[in-house]
Amino acid sequence: MDDRLLVLNRDDDCVSVVDPESGETVTEIETDFGPWTIETSPDGAKSYVTCSQGDALNIIDNESYSVTAQVEHDLFDGPRGIAVREQSTEIWVVSRNNSRVFVFDIETDELLDVIPTHQSQSNSLSLSGDESLAYVTNSSGNTLTIIDCEERRISVDVPVGDGPEGVAVNPNTENVYVTIQNESRLTVHDPEHHEIIYKTGLGDAPMGIVFSPDASVALVPNRMSNDVSVIETRFHRNGTGRPWEVERIPVGIWPSEVVFNTDGSMAYITNNKTNDVSVIDMNARQEVDRIDVRTHPDGITYLSRGSD
Repeated sequence: MDDRLLVLNRDDDCVSVVDPESGETVTEIETDFGPWTIETSPDGAKSYVTCSQGDALNIIDNESYSVTAQVEHDLFDGPRGIAVREQSTEIWVVSRNNSRVFVFDIETDELLDVIPTHQSQSNSLSLSGDESLAYVTNSSGNTLTIIDCEERRISVDVPVGDGPEGVAVNPNTENVYVTIQNESRLTVHDPEHHEIIYKTGLGDAPMGIVFSPDASVALVPNRMSNDVSVIETRFHRNGTGRPWEVERIPVGIWPSEVVFNTDGSMAYITNNKTNDVSVIDMNARQEVDRIDVRTHPDGITYLSRGSD
């Protein structure tokens, strides 16, 4: 079966299933209102979609391309960030408007716990490599909340800057990367003491951050400057290796989310205002194509169907 891109169209309440080779939309999947973030299960069988305006979590079967389950909760209020905790078969979902983290069982969809962050506008979520810690950005609280996943309790809140948006963990170093939207910069934190060890500038209003499969680079879409920052994670300057923004790739208007293909040779960026997906050749580091989708594309994931 061929690889597919799943693209969330927030204003049309649907998912475009796209052939990345031809750029054609194969089918569309209707969702609850305002699909925002998508995460695929480790085995590729399911995708989980947070529907921010519908206050629901939709579960998609990646074979039939249909919503097979809907998870709701009275306390859901603008669900956004999502992560799959594979070792414990759990789904972690952040509810932005009331700053709570929900933990569900993957197999039964049963609610296991609700963890208030006690911060303002909890937004994105990422897990450490061993899945022992969850990192949650608080966009108006200007902090990063760190949660012990086994005990399901907050370990610490770390000040990070004005408007933290995206968060991701470098799989090679376990350093935590946070994009600071209102300061147009990236902060890098050590995983033990959570102190800022590096900073680098980005474009205007950086959004999420995603590492390439080999973690040699990370990409950050910059919403207001309509480009993507390329971060080389071990760029050498004055004999010292550290993360640096090395270039910016122009894309569409209001770029939002990014995903790599399996080998990291291509990246795909959703553009909220041009209603398309930029295709980036990572060897040339330039946009080589645009894929038309529906209205206000945002979350995106890559389904690999090849045999490795």
